[in-house]
Amino acid sequence: MIQKIYLENYHAFSNLVELNLQADNHIKKFPDNITKNNLLKSVIIYGPNNTGKTGFINGISTIKEVILNETNVVLNNFFSGEKYSTLGITFNYNNKCYTYEFKATIGKKIPYEKFSILKNNSEEIIYLKDRFTKTYKCKDKKLKNILELTSDDNILIYTLNSENFSTLQEAKKILTNFAKKIEVVDMNNISDHKTIELLKIKNNISNKIVSFIKKADLFLDDFYYDEKGLINDKMLNLVDEKFMKNKHFLDQIKLISVYKGCKVPSILFDSVGTRKIVALASFIIDALENGKILVVDELDSSLHFKLTRAIISLFNNELNTKAQIICTVHDTDLLSIKTLFRKDQIWFTDKDNKGIKLYPLKNFTYSETGIRDTTDVYDKYSKGLLGAIPSPDLLASLLDDDNS
Repeated sequence: MIQKIYLENYHAFSNLVELNLQADNHIKKFPDNITKNNLLKSVIIYGPNNTGKTGFINGISTIKEVILNETNVVLNNFFSGEKYSTLGITFNYNNKCYTYEFKATIGKKIPYEKFSILKNNSEEIIYLKDRFTKTYKCKDKKLKNILELTSDDNILIYTLNSENFSTLQEAKKILTNFAKKIEVVDMNNISDHKTIELLKIKNNISNKIVSFIKKADLFLDDFYYDEKGLINDKMLNLVDEKFMKNKHFLDQIKLISVYKGCKVPSILFDSVGTRKIVALASFIIDALENGKILVVDELDSSLHFKLTRAIISLFNNELNTKAQIICTVHDTDLLSIKTLFRKDQIWFTDKDNKGIKLYPLKNFTYSETGIRDTTDVYDKYSKGLLGAIPSPDLLASLLDDDNS
C-alpha cells in the first residue's frame, strides 16, 4: 500500500507537493477507513480545473512507468526553468516500509536515485546514487564500487544486470512487484479491454465483475461476454465509425446486455455511463480481490453520485484489508465527513501566484473554519472557506464582447 507520494518541479508543480496516506492518529472517526498498519484506504482530491489534479495522477503513473521501464519521458515543470523533476513514493510491501526517489530530466536522464527501508522512524539506505554531490552508498560493496561508473540513461535496476548483484536483484523484485500493483485509470479515456479479458476467463473474479455491473445499473437483468456475438450486417450499419476503428471492436461487439429478457449488444444500446461502469468494474474488483492500488482521474465522470459513493464505500469497508483507491472528483455530494470520510481522506488542489498547492481538510482547525466531524463540509467548501473552488464569471465574457 502507498504511504506517501511527493512531486517537485514536475508537470504543473514547481514547489514540493505531497499526498500523505498515513492516517492521523488524532482522528478517531471511522476506524474501518484505515488499515491495521494505519494507512488510509481511500483518498479523494478536489480542486478547480487546471490546478494539478490530473498532473498529480500523471505523476503517480510516471513513477510506476519508470520503475517498470515503460516510459522514456518525465515531464519537468513548464514554468520554473529547473532541469530536474523529483518524484518519490513511500510504500508498504511484505510488512516492510520502503521509500524510493529519483530525479530526472525530460529526456529521462536520471542522475539521482535513492532506495531505502524505513525502520523505527529511521532510514537505512539500500543504495544511493547522487551525481550532484558525488555521493554513492550501498550495503553491497561490490555494487557501491561501480555506482559512480553507471549510466544515467535509466534507473539502476535496468542500467546494470541485477543478476550480478544480490542487493539490486532484491530491489528490482520489490520495486517492480509493487509497481505492478498500481492501476491508473482516466475515466474520460477508459477502455473496457480489461473487463473483456477477465470475462473471457469465467471464474470467481468474472462472476463478481458481472454482479457489480448488474447492481450498478438497476435496469440491467444480466451482462456477459458471448464469443458468438449478436451483431449482424444490418446492425453494423448502425455502429459509429469511431467504434469500427477501435482495435478492440471485435471483442466489444460480443458484450451482451439483457433488459427485460431481451439480449442486445452493449456497444449499441448502453449509455456512456453504463459503458464506463462496465470498463471500471474489472479494475475495482481486481483491486479489492488482489490488493491493488486503484488511482482514478475523475472517478465521478458520467456516474451517478450514489454510485460513486458506493464505490468509495467498497474500499472503506471493514472487509477490505489490502486495497486502496486514490481519485480526483468534482462531485461535492461526496464531501461528507458525517457518513463517508475522515478529515484526513479529503484533499484539495489550489493555485496562487506562488504555484500549486495540495493540502488536506484536516489542516483546517475548528477555530479557523468551524469545521468539526459533524460539520456540513459542502457548505464550507461552497462558500470558499476551504479554497480550491473556482469563481467563474461567464456572463462577464458576454458583456466584454458587447462593449468591444
